[in-house]
Amino acid sequence: MRLRIEPSSGVPISRQIADQIRSQCVARALKPGDRVPSVRELARELAVNQNTILHVYERLTAEGWLETRQGSGTFVKANPGARGHKNAQTQALLAQLRQAVQQARLLGISSEELHEMLSASMALETESDIQAERRSL
Repeated sequence: MRLRIEPSSGVPISRQIADQIRSQCVARALKPGDRVPSVRELARELAVNQNTILHVYERLTAEGWLETRQGSGTFVKANPGARGHKNAQTQALLAQLRQAVQQARLLGISSEELHEMLSASMALETESDIQAERRSL
């Protein structure tokens, strides 16, 4: 499991970790039944406090993403996301958008410029959909 934290981003480290684990579950980079690193292993790998990782795992377990098996470790739950698959995808998208906003801020892009970029991207996507539909007729 590959995670990257940005201590200077302004987003709490626990949120960054939880968002990335959720995203990996939705993208199937982490599959149901996969074992996630122990609290101690992940804390050492990311150079964060073990309590931070413990909090993240507890939160993701409560949300239905992970499950703890006594004596075996923590695993990706077979039916991740207690709120359903569509909501899980929405949560993953929100995590990606948060990361995009963080990157935009680091690049000095204003909110207005970012809105324009998103609108332009959506317009291009819509235009691509229309062209693809016309080709299939």
